[in-house]
Amino acid sequence: QVQLVESGGGLVQAGGSLRLSCAASGRTFSSIAMGWFRQAPGKERELVAAVSRSATSTYYTDTVKDRFTISRDNAKNTVYLQMNSLKPADTAVYYCAARFWAVGIPGENEYDYWGQGTQVTVSS
Repeated sequence: QVQLVESGGGLVQAGGSLRLSCAASGRTFSSIAMGWFRQAPGKERELVAAVSRSATSTYYTDTVKDRFTISRDNAKNTVYLQMNSLKPADTAVYYCAARFWAVGIPGENEYDYWGQGTQVTVSS
């Protein structure tokens, strides 16, 4: 089992940056593939970015490529989402999620554990 706690959300103007963090506890972090999801009001949850257990593979949805960067620090049991050039369309609650023993990047429906979410609001 693993507990996930997100931080770093907030209000930012369009074009600005935020860095989200997700701290994991409870199990060996290197055994966990991590993902960042978001859900905007009235919209379905979507996978934004993901990183494999060893960080050799990453995934980004098309709308955030070249703006967002996912990274992990296995020594700190933490995964990050650096978000640059933010747009109002990025406004959502952002969740981190974990999947144990995944090979590569897990499918969107394969995550087992979830954080409580952190709000990101981008003003125009």
